[in-house]
Formats: sequence, structure tokens, C-alpha cells
Amino acid sequence: MATTGGGNYRNGTHKSSAKTERPLSTNSNSKPAIKSKALPASGLRKSSPGSPGGVTGAARDDAGVLGRVRVAVRLRPRNAEEMVADADFADCVELQPELKRLKLRKNNWDSDTYEFDEVLTEFASQKRVYEVVAKPVVESVLDGYNGTVMAYGQTGTGKTYTLGRLGEEDTAARGIMVRAMEDILADVYLESDSVSVSYLQLYMETIQDLLDPANDNISIVEDPKTGDVSLPGATVVEIRDEQSFVELLRLGEAHRFAANTKLNTESSRSHAILMVQLKRSIKGKDSSLSSENFNNPHMVKTLKPPIVRKGKLVVVDLAGSERIDKSGSEGHTLEEAKSINLSLSALGKCINALAENSAHVPVRDSKLTRLLRDSFGGTARTSLIITIGPSPRHRGETASTIMFGQRAMKVENMLKLKEEFDYKSLARRLDIQLDKLIAENERQQKAFEDEIERVTIDAKNKITEAQRNYEDALENERLKYQKDYMESIKKLEEKWVMNQQKQGSERVSVGLKNDSFDRLSNGKRPMVSTAEELADVKKSLEKEIQLRKVAEEEVNNLKSQLAHWKRSEASGNSEILRLHKMLEDEARQKEKLERDIAILQTQLLQLSFEADETTRKLDRGGSGKVLGNLDSLVSGVRQTQLTDSVNEDKASIAKLFEQVGLQKILSLLEAEDADVRIHAVKVVANLAAEETNQQKIVEAGGLTSLLMLLRSSEDETMHRVAAGAIANLAMNETNQELIMAHGGISLLSMTAANAEDPQTLRMVAGAIANLCGNDKLQTKLRGEGGIKALLGMVRCGHPDVLAQVARGIANFAKCESRASTQGTKNGRSLLIEDGTLPWIVQNANNEASPIRRHVELALCHLAQHEVNAKDMISGGALWELVRISRDCSREDIRTLARRTLTSSPIFQAELRRLRIDY
Repeated sequence: MATTGGGNYRNGTHKSSAKTERPLSTNSNSKPAIKSKALPASGLRKSSPGSPGGVTGAARDDAGVLGRVRVAVRLRPRNAEEMVADADFADCVELQPELKRLKLRKNNWDSDTYEFDEVLTEFASQKRVYEVVAKPVVESVLDGYNGTVMAYGQTGTGKTYTLGRLGEEDTAARGIMVRAMEDILADVYLESDSVSVSYLQLYMETIQDLLDPANDNISIVEDPKTGDVSLPGATVVEIRDEQSFVELLRLGEAHRFAANTKLNTESSRSHAILMVQLKRSIKGKDSSLSSENFNNPHMVKTLKPPIVRKGKLVVVDLAGSERIDKSGSEGHTLEEAKSINLSLSALGKCINALAENSAHVPVRDSKLTRLLRDSFGGTARTSLIITIGPSPRHRGETASTIMFGQRAMKVENMLKLKEEFDYKSLARRLDIQLDKLIAENERQQKAFEDEIERVTIDAKNKITEAQRNYEDALENERLKYQKDYMESIKKLEEKWVMNQQKQGSERVSVGLKNDSFDRLSNGKRPMVSTAEELADVKKSLEKEIQLRKVAEEEVNNLKSQLAHWKRSEASGNSEILRLHKMLEDEARQKEKLERDIAILQTQLLQLSFEADETTRKLDRGGSGKVLGNLDSLVSGVRQTQLTDSVNEDKASIAKLFEQVGLQKILSLLEAEDADVRIHAVKVVANLAAEETNQQKIVEAGGLTSLLMLLRSSEDETMHRVAAGAIANLAMNETNQELIMAHGGISLLSMTAANAEDPQTLRMVAGAIANLCGNDKLQTKLRGEGGIKALLGMVRCGHPDVLAQVARGIANFAKCESRASTQGTKNGRSLLIEDGTLPWIVQNANNEASPIRRHVELALCHLAQHEVNAKDMISGGALWELVRISRDCSREDIRTLARRTLTSSPIFQAELRRLRIDY
């Protein structure tokens, strides 16, 4: 907003002097809100969301509700210029905020009356404007609807102030963008919700990314099913706090195009578009997944996915509508103004078509209307604030702005709730729960397997112990029966012997045999035990036989492996032989390459011999054929420059200089062959880079030859190399005077006017910049068009060219400042007289560091002469001086700007008038 403080505000309400008031214009009728379907004026936050997962929610989303575009008008107070120019005239508008009316004066006795949704006086605070215009839209976005807040009006009426003011010094001055983000962050839960931002500008029908300037041609993509517009190539930044959002806005504003016009010192030349994407999770009874649900299989079947509401807030700061004759736009600024007016005209046609219910709405006439197709006649809740000024000089523009707002009030949108099931979230939660169940199942399975293994081991241990006990008992029983058997036999033998000795009768003998037979029958069990042992021995024998067979098979396997290893060894030996052969081949190849290198060295020596022969012929004053040989030598030097390092380049040029001689090289500047001339000029330019060679080149007539080439040659390559050589020579003060004496500035200016190649322009600008640093040549350089030539070269736009232009202007300003201090110069700066000040102000905050540094230095030197102060104030340079004194990265320039501001009475008076503490 073009005002600096509350002191400039005044009451803009005037009583109409008309005898009879006209009835309300038909264009000003505002349609009443629809009670049954329209959203409440205070926003959607008062309505309960209901159950969005059911049929009712889906039906409501499909049908939507009607919502008319709400329009508010804001009056800017008179600025300092209007207070002086319109002091004797009344304001062209009269506000009636309590009736929400506005009267536009046609003359002293007649006026038109219009009604709006809100009428905001010049005393309305930023907070009041936000609550009336934007807060209902922000609340709608928080509830899942799309919303748009847009500012429209003439240049300089306060659109950017209303929307984009950051309010870092005074929080009460914050604009709609910052306040909207503050409300959004206060209402969302960053753990489950997300807020992301894109910041763009529409400049000359090209969508550019303000957060990434390199992304300067973003395409618009439309969904063929829903018609939604998206910008997939734009930078999207997730916002976590208000401070990061303010930093993004500051970054975007630094990249936005602005220019100085008669209507506004910093007029926006592009439409700024802030897009805020909001995604919120709605938690209800069906969306919570508790452990009980998973334990009950019937509950799992009734689970429903959570609900996600998506809202999009679009804040549009339109570039100001302007008339060319009033804004004074010219050149590139004029083209910008044409583009702005065309896009605003296309927007006006669309709104007219929507207001009249036309069958065709020309949405595709402009990229601006394509981006805003959802805001007018779409599904978004839209609030429009039109900004106007009180000056009667701009009554026509004010009336056009008012009629734009009146037509916009007739546009109705069909608001739709953007709700959808968050299947991804449900899937993630189910996956987590499934992973938990799988882990629990695996844990139980492992515990079950461990228990089985433990029981199995215990059973095996018990079986082993039982078998061992059984075997021990069996062995003990066998030993016992064997012992009893042996004792019985022994007793029978003893008894038999005794009976034989005592009786000898057959009866006793028979009786003894019977007793023995009976005892042998009683020994049947020990014999059975012996049979079992025999069976065990047989089994052990069979087992040993099987083990022997297994051992034989293992031996056979080992034999086969040994055979395989022998075959592998044979294969490895053959591979080693092959590698030996390859090494021998490589050795032979190396010997061949060494022979080739020796041959090349011989050829190189031959070429050196031929070069020496060429030098001797030149010394003897050879024919044109010799010149051709020298041309080949120069070409060889150029080839050496392309392949060798910088030191080798200098060595080659120095060697050529010593062998051929300067006079011979300069004579080639007049050769008939253009290539020979170009090579010779390149050699002279390289020699001129060394200070020790400059005087020799000038004394030998090299400077005159170079200037002659600029005058006579039409080849741009020749111009570029010759200008580079002259720029090198112009680093010497004596050579500068010779260049000026031979008309060098005129030739350089003519070359700059005809050149298109940025490198040629850079060389010419560098030469003129060196000449600008000579105190004695200031008047002559300006008289021969040196300053005009520098300004003409800015058309190229190349950063290197602009850096040389800025350096020349800084050198010139420094010399003028020195002359003014010494008292040898009076009057305005020649730079200001030649019109360089607008370019200096425009590039004072250039992104390129070399350009910005030289321009800041030029401003400080211009400001040191008091006679330039008024021109600098009217041209907007004072603001840049204040910025330099505070924000410049170089301390010496910052100190110089601060000292200049404090020592100038005119600057101090202006700063006090603008109420800027310094």
C-alpha cells in the first residue's frame, strides 16, 4: 500500500451535494445467501462434520452447496503526492460502511451508489480486513473445501499491502497470507495433518516458481475427469511453523518482478499466486483400530478406513490494472503492462460470461483464467477484495474496478467437500497390526518347538538311562547264573568223586547221573543267555561289515576328488600359459608404441626445423607463401592454446614473439586472408595482456591497426578479438588518452550498436569501463557517446555484459565524485543527464554479486554530490541508499552509504518527512 504511516490517513466519507440521489444501480444488487443450502457467512466451522464415511456424506460431497462470490471494497488513503496535487478537490468516492454502500461521484451534483458485502474505509486495520474477507474462506479450507482470496485493483491501491505484508517490524501490519497461515497452523495437528505451500508468479504468460527461479516454465495440467487444475512442476514445501512460512514469502518476494512507474515506485509486474495444500485426518468411531477389534473376528469385518479431508487455499495478488498513458510504461515495462492488461481482460470476460449465465466461458484465453477456473464458477469458496484510491484523477480506473467487483458478486460457485477414505493409512495400520500378530505367532511357535525339543531330549535321556539300567541288570543276572552254574558243576563233580570213592555201585552211579541230569536241566536259563550274546555278536559283526562298506565308499569318493583336483591343476596350468602369452603380446605392443613415439618425436623435430626455416624467411622478407607458412605457424600456436595449460599458452606466445618479431605480427593485421588477420589479432590481444608488451605494441602502431580493424571489418569475431585487445591496452592511463585521441569511443560505440554476441558486447563494455576510470576524459567520453553506448548494451541482458556496464558506471561516478570534492566540477552528474539513474536503481539489488556491488558503489558516489540529491529522491534511489547502508554485504560500501546519508541535508530532510528514523 502506498502509504508510510497512520498520519496520512484521513476521513474519506463525503456528503453528497446532489439534490436528488439516484436509486441503487442495477449492477450493484447483491444476491442474498440461500438459506437452505448456502454456507454460513461466518464460515463452515460452525457446521458439524457428521459421519463422512456413510452414504449421506458421499451424497453431500457429490451434490455440493451454492456459494456466491463475496466481494469487499477497501479504500486506500491519499498518499503524499495526492495530498499536494488534489488538495483542492474532493475524493471521488464516499463510503457508507454501516450500510455497506459506496458512492462514486460523477460530478459535483450526481453520483452512483453501489452495494458490496463489505465496505472497508481507509482506517480499517489489517486484522479487520482479514476477519471480514479471508477468515471465512480459511475456515472453509480447514473443513475440507477449496478456497480463494484474491485482490483486484489499479496499480498502487494496496493489493500487495493487503495480501502479502509480512509485518516483521509491526505485527499489526501483517497481511492476509501470514494471518491465514497462522490460523491454519493453530488448528491442525502436525503429527497427523500436513500443510504444504507453493509460491508462483504469472509473468508474461509464463508460470514461474518464486521458490526456485530456475524453474521458469511450469505447465498447467487439468484432470480430464474432475477438471481440477494442478501444477506438477512447482516446488512444494511442507510448513511446520509460521517463521519458516515468512521466510518462504520473503524469498518469493525477492524473486518477483517489480518496476518503478508513475503510479507506484515498486509496481508488481506479475500475478503472484500462493497455493496452500491442507490434508487433515478425521478420526471417528469407525476409524479407531483397538486391540479388541483384532481379537474379535466379527469386528474386523466392520472396520472402515479413516477419513481424509483435503482443502486448498489459493491467495492471488493480481498485478495492477493500469493505463499506459498514466503509468508512463515504456520499453520492456510497456510489454509487461500489455501482458498484464490482456490477462486481466480475459479474467473480466470470464466473469461477465458467468454473471450472465452464458453458455460459453472463455477460460482458455489466458493462463490466469485457467488457474482460477475453480475460483469463479467452480467448487471453491471465493472472496474478492477490490482496492481503490480516492483521487479524482483516477475516477475512470476506480469505476472500472467497482464494476468488476459488481459483476463478480453475481457469480455462484458450487462448493463441494473434499473428503476421501484414507485407505493407505488403514493399510499401514493393518500392516503394523499384522506384523505384530505374525511376530506373536512366531514367538508362540518357537516356544512350542522349544518345549517339544525339551520333552524329546528328556524322553531320550530317560530311554537311554532305562536301556543302560536294563543292560546292567541283565549282565548282573547273567553273571549270577553263570556263577551258580559253575558252582553246581563243581559240587556235582565233588559229590560224584566222593560217591565213586565210597560206593562204586551202579545204582549210586545211576542216581548220581540222574541228579546231574536234573541239575543240567535247571541250567537252561544260563544257556539261553549265552545264545542271546551270540546273537548280539552277530549283529555287531554285521554292523562292522556295513561300516567297512561305508569306509570303502568314502575312500572311493576321495579318490574321485583327487582326480578332479588333478584335472583342475592341469586346467590352471593351461590358463597360466595363456596369461604368459598375453603378457608377451602386451610387451610386443609396448615396443611397437615406443617405436611410434620415436617416429612422432622425429616428426616433431622436423616441424620445429620447418618453423625455424619460416622464421628465417620472414626475417629476409619472404613472399606470400611465407605468410601462408606463418599462418600455419599461428594456427599451430592456436592449436597449442587449445591443448596446453595457461602457462604453456603464454610460453608459446612469448616464443612466437621472440622468433617472428612484433613488427611482422602487426603487418599480418593487414593481410588479405581473414583467418590470418584473426589469428594475428588474437596474438596481439594475448601480448597486450602483459603490461610489459603494451608500450611496444602502441609504439609499433598496433593500437592504430586495431582501431582500423574496428572501423573497416564487418566480421563480428574480428570485432570481439580487437575489442578485447583494446580493452587490455586501455588498462594503461597513457594508452587511454591515445585511444580517445584516435576516436576510440566512437568506434567502440558503433561496434556495440551493431553487435549481438554477448562476448563481443562484454569486450566492448570492458574497454569503455576502463576508459571511464580516467578523470581527464570524462567530458570527452560522454560527448562521444560513451555513456549512451554503455546503456545501450544492457539490452543484451547477459550477466557478464551487465557486470562490465555496472563497472563502467561505477568508475565514471567515482571520477565525478572525486572531481566534485576537488571543486573542479559543478552541476548535475553526466550519468543522471544521460538517463542512467533508472537502470542503476533497478539493478541496485540485482541477484548477481558483481553487478550489485558496482551499482551500489555508483549510487554512493552519485549521492556524495548534493546537486544530485533531488534527482535521486525522485528516482527512488534514496530507498536503495537506505537499504545499502543497512544490508550491504561489504562494510566499506555500507559505511560510505551511511556517511553520505548523514552528511546530506536534503536526504536528511526527506527522511524526516517520510518519518524514517536514521
